Amino acid sequence: MTKRTTALLALSDGTTFEGEAAGALLEGGVATGEAVFNTALSGYQEVITDPSYAGQVVAFTYPHIGNYGVTDLDDESRGVFLSGVIVRDLPPLHSSWRAQGGLEDLLIAQGVGAITGIDTRRLTRHLRNAGALPCALGTGPREDIIEAAQHAASTDGQALAMDVSTPTAYQVGSGALRVVALDLGIKSTILAHLARFATVEVVPATTTADEILSLDPDGIFLSNGPGDPGALDAVARTVADLVGTRPLLGICLGHQVLASALGGATFKLPFGHHGSNHPVKNLATGQIEITAQNHNYAVVEGSILGATVTHVNLNDGIIEGIAVESAGAFSVQHHPEAGPGPHDASYLFDTFAQAMATTSKAGR
Repeated sequence: MTKRTTALLALSDGTTFEGEAAGALLEGGVATGEAVFNTALSGYQEVITDPSYAGQVVAFTYPHIGNYGVTDLDDESRGVFLSGVIVRDLPPLHSSWRAQGGLEDLLIAQGVGAITGIDTRRLTRHLRNAGALPCALGTGPREDIIEAAQHAASTDGQALAMDVSTPTAYQVGSGALRVVALDLGIKSTILAHLARFATVEVVPATTTADEILSLDPDGIFLSNGPGDPGALDAVARTVADLVGTRPLLGICLGHQVLASALGGATFKLPFGHHGSNHPVKNLATGQIEITAQNHNYAVVEGSILGATVTHVNLNDGIIEGIAVESAGAFSVQHHPEAGPGPHDASYLFDTFAQAMATTSKAGR
């Protein structure tokens, strides 16, 4: 194996970590973004291809990342939108009957820089204490990388969903029900779940309420996505005009946008929730659901009049789900489409389908 080039990871507070360049981090190159950590033990390809990570550099807490390779079947979007990848160990060989190539091949093909050999335990502890921080990683002069980190942008105030949304509408599935999905950074697995029972028209984030209703949907879906929900005022106004017209389901950023449309407020978590084993309590059933999560922002408790809180996070108590039953609208902060082992939350898609079928039969 070719010897790797020495690289440096610098955080905006001046903390540095030495490692080795990987992926598409070329000689002298620098990548910047907001550093966050993900605690999932597997699913690194799904994480890397999730548009919700746009503008961020993802550090994986599991030490071996890349050991089972990659396959096109696990891509969650048309490309890679994150700014960089941080790992403890990037194995030179991968082994899986499904693999079509190696993780580093994917990073190089997508132009994504990475750094390996990092003490990710130390980095994770630091981010837990300091919160998510802008960062830079590269192979250039040390002082240049440190300076780049100090000027790197966080996700605050950034409408990154507009950057990752589809530029043109497209259709998925051929089910009897018709869903219009507002693409704020939608994942392929979400579309696969919706396509089980619906014909899904995926539309750009700039689509107006009138344009969505002109498609005569049975239901409206608000997708996951990256960035600050507070920067999506126009999208929130669109959603406000849609609430009550059709059954509506929002996931992750879609949940936050629905909350904003209902008059609620959002805030940024210190280091976000990024992982595949977060316990959430369903307040209607009392059951505990193990969920996959990827978000930096959350809904402010008590800020939405007329909405019922349906789910809460048992780690820190944040709102994980809301519903306005009179309007047929509900949303969750976690990812019911994900399959990290349990599928505890996937019933939400069936709930959405049932709501649409009932409304459709009633002739709206």
